[in-house]
Amino acid sequence: PPTVPPPPGPPARGSLSLHRAFLRSPLGLLRLGQLVLGAAFWVTVAAHKYEGAAHFALFAAVLVWLLTLALFGLSLLGRWELVPWLGSRWLLTNLVHDLALGVGLYAAATGIMGHKAKQRSFCNLPGYSQHCLYSAYLSASICGGITACLYLFSGLYCLSRRCQDQRDII
Repeated sequence: PPTVPPPPGPPARGSLSLHRAFLRSPLGLLRLGQLVLGAAFWVTVAAHKYEGAAHFALFAAVLVWLLTLALFGLSLLGRWELVPWLGSRWLLTNLVHDLALGVGLYAAATGIMGHKAKQRSFCNLPGYSQHCLYSAYLSASICGGITACLYLFSGLYCLSRRCQDQRDII
């Protein structure tokens, strides 16, 4: 009996290469800053003893950092069309990520760590012999505040491109 030919495979994709225009764009540079300072935030919190609301701050920072890493990687490789439904709305996806998740969650995490630093400000006195988390919490809140500002700037960049009826991130 005659054999039926196999169904055609998926269309061939081009080789992976870096989208250098994205890396040199304002959004690419902001993403790099967000990744570096975001990692500094959650590494600072995770490296020290934390309790209570700091668990949420750490969760929020790691969640946003991982999503930012995914957005950065897909944008750097120029492969955002591989993401179902969101790929065709990549500028809007970046805008919502930056303003809703980035600014919102990092502002909350910064507030939590700032409050914890204020609670521990007594141990910053000379002669205090116990282990003090004040400087770690203060460092985390400073990194978180700067990171929230970077997300605000990248969100405003995406918003300005959207208002100019541009559909691409660069």
